[in-house]
Amino acid sequence: MSPGAPQFEVASVLREVKTVRAEGVVRIRELDVPLLRRAAGAHSAAITDAWPVEVENLLRTAVSRLGGGDLEQAAGYSLGLGPGLRDRPAADRRRLAAQVYRVSVERFRKSQEEMVLAQIAEQVCWLAGIGPQRTSTARLPLLAPHLQHRSLRVGCRDVLLHVHPVELLRNVDVIVSPANTHFSLPAMFKASVSASLRRAGAVRDVTGDVTADPVHDALLGWRAAHGLLGRPALPGTVAPTEPGALAARGVRRIYHAAVAVPRPGTNDYDVAAQDVATAVARALALLSEERAAFTPPLRSICFPLLGAGRGGLPPQTSVSALWTALHSGTEEDTDIHLVVRRPLAADLLAETLGARERPPAALALPEAEEKGHECG
Repeated sequence: MSPGAPQFEVASVLREVKTVRAEGVVRIRELDVPLLRRAAGAHSAAITDAWPVEVENLLRTAVSRLGGGDLEQAAGYSLGLGPGLRDRPAADRRRLAAQVYRVSVERFRKSQEEMVLAQIAEQVCWLAGIGPQRTSTARLPLLAPHLQHRSLRVGCRDVLLHVHPVELLRNVDVIVSPANTHFSLPAMFKASVSASLRRAGAVRDVTGDVTADPVHDALLGWRAAHGLLGRPALPGTVAPTEPGALAARGVRRIYHAAVAVPRPGTNDYDVAAQDVATAVARALALLSEERAAFTPPLRSICFPLLGAGRGGLPPQTSVSALWTALHSGTEEDTDIHLVVRRPLAADLLAETLGARERPPAALALPEAEEKGHECG
């Protein structure tokens, strides 16, 4: 590092991260953040005047490296990196972050917030350190949004793996959403798969305010129709609902799979691999049952890693249980999709399944008559 160049020390970077938290990402251009600018420049393939975008992408990358859970969610809320939060006042963002930890705003400000922002600063320093050793082609994925698709071959089946938030799925007939055995959906501002689908399925007016909550309402109606308003369902139960506003994106059904059993007196859940396999098998059976009731018939279904979030099931276990049911219960003319949020999770999934990458031209899944020939 040349004389006079800024030093990437966590305390110094933390001060700049706090500045962004207070002012918001929409005002980055007005802020004095030389360390963040220099760290972002280490990962930029081009020199442009768009440095605020580079800084924001750097912060997004740093947050994405926090390992999920409450820490990553609170970090995203604090900096305004979640959907619809870019221009929210600092007080609103702090309140949302405090709710993640289920503490008062004042307690969060004095305790958890410092830890959350310090963890972001740690990741920025690490990214700044590895930047100069990366080639320009290796830098780009760190800055680009995680919107990727990988075409895989698992045994004799083709799988399209989506590497992006579940709410960005398009033109998939059925999305399977993990649920608890009470089929109670989390609040829309949460970061789970089920919260994301509830949020994406909401009906909004021209100002963005929610005017209807069709996914929640449909699931409540299903519970009432099946006598489950006052008691939990059996693990592995699958409840189908309409997709709400997701219909505009080509989604036609949401299958809510009850895999998480609430642990009494806590905010935790228990998930068994067998219940994941049972839920997957029932989702496939339901797809087969409902297929002909739609025009055109239902053909594609997408699964997240069931139980691998708040449920605490190891991702490898979730993948294995899911694929065991998929391998034995999927009709040949059903298109299989999987979705994970991050590239590292995608790599782990592919490795666990022993998947083979297919060339980019194969991203469009082949027709049914081209499938299954390797299965004999």
